[in-house]
Amino acid sequence: MRDQHLLDQFSQDGFLIVRSLLSGEEAKYHCQRLTTLRTSGTYELDHKGVDTDEEDPILRYSRMTHVQRWDRDSRELLTDPRVNRHLTLLVGRELCFVQGMVYFKPPGSRGQALHQDQFYLKVQPGIGMAVWIALERADEENGCLHVVPGSHKLPILYKQRADTTRSFTDVAVPVPESMDALPLVMDAGDAVFFAGALIHGSPPNGTKDRFRRALTGHYIAPTAEKVVAYYRPVLRMDGSPCGVWVDRDGATVAEVQEEGPWQPQMQGVRQDQAGGE
Repeated sequence: MRDQHLLDQFSQDGFLIVRSLLSGEEAKYHCQRLTTLRTSGTYELDHKGVDTDEEDPILRYSRMTHVQRWDRDSRELLTDPRVNRHLTLLVGRELCFVQGMVYFKPPGSRGQALHQDQFYLKVQPGIGMAVWIALERADEENGCLHVVPGSHKLPILYKQRADTTRSFTDVAVPVPESMDALPLVMDAGDAVFFAGALIHGSPPNGTKDRFRRALTGHYIAPTAEKVVAYYRPVLRMDGSPCGVWVDRDGATVAEVQEEGPWQPQMQGVRQDQAGGE
């Protein structure tokens, strides 16, 4: 009955908060570890945002995208059985992992305008899923995640230019007048799972001395036929490859291995996309 209650809630709202998915100690460990990695070097596909000036705090604490490609601990955490269990419960089958990202959101930094992840991933068929794991407390003061309950039932909305004085990305979607964004106050180790069409984002960090660090993962169904080529390699939740990407006739295509039912056949679209929170 508890599982059915969770499914009903997810079906209605498009998101589900799971308290203490990680222990406080685990969250603190990954928070410190990832911050050390961030301050000690640069990495492929670091994302510094748009309309960034020399005083922008994001220059020191840029978003890490595709962190799973080079950081084993992040890859293992985002494919952890606890994550897999909740994704499988909500979707009804095991998914494939396509991207991990780390947000540092230092004091005074901009947020991210309300958006839908499907705009970036362009999964066909389906819309994908995401998990957002708080590595420290996230509240309205330091720019916690905001979601629009029920918006996962909407189509992918026409994008508009975001206010880049408040958002480090320039993509936004309009929120219907009948809907409101809800702030998700979360403690270290809490997680929220949400559908790829759910409208979500976050305001700036208004504090002077608090970060808002989080680890996110994006996932697609194994029955997907297309996804933007930026989201590769595609991995099963056990970390093994889910097809081999090759160039064929000018397109990036996954040659699927004949080993089991969880292998998608994906034709990549040549477009670089970082994705959203």
